[in-house]
Amino acid sequence: MIRVLLADDQALVRAGFRSLLNAEDDITVVGEVADGAEAVVVARREKPDVVLMDIRMPGTDGLEATRRIGSDPELADVHVVILTTFDLDEYVFEALRVGASGFLVKDTEPVELLHAVRVVARGDALLSPGVTRRLVAEFASRSRQPHASKELDVLTEREREIVALVGEGLSNDEIAARLVLSPATAKTHVSRAMIKLAVRDRAQLVVVAYQTGLVRPGWLG
Repeated sequence: MIRVLLADDQALVRAGFRSLLNAEDDITVVGEVADGAEAVVVARREKPDVVLMDIRMPGTDGLEATRRIGSDPELADVHVVILTTFDLDEYVFEALRVGASGFLVKDTEPVELLHAVRVVARGDALLSPGVTRRLVAEFASRSRQPHASKELDVLTEREREIVALVGEGLSNDEIAARLVLSPATAKTHVSRAMIKLAVRDRAQLVVVAYQTGLVRPGWLG
């Protein structure tokens, strides 16, 4: 059973999500809150698999709540999905950087929301990799030259190659096909890279790929 926490200041939004999620045999809503501070408290108490987190809430917003959850070792298995009205929101990029597993726009189709919850709960794929990559690229392109970093020195050449492909939005199966590897081998390389770089999931791996210049925004050539 996938356990979900809803964090949104709009009661009608929470009610809609709760009704949709609880109708599924493998998903249950274990709590709902109206601000980020409550989200952190309930996340620590309930240890949900997924938190659907509104990015903009009064008081403690979703960004700060995501930061607190992402930095708490006891919540390492809690996956945050950011909910936003706009698909290119500067706060979303920061949320991915501090630990969110991905994001959804609020008007997403119900079937896509259910798929996203299941994918993120498994922890085996980046939510909407193409869209997340576009968001990261958008804000990376507004920043200055990627910073020089030695953090990639811990990776083997193969792992660097695979992190770059993750940064381009490829799934494990697509990486395997590109490099003529088995999907299991590709997944193992991705997992090792995540461990070495101390990132929670593939979303953060994408952010690292851009911030270190391993994947370069188009404006840099």
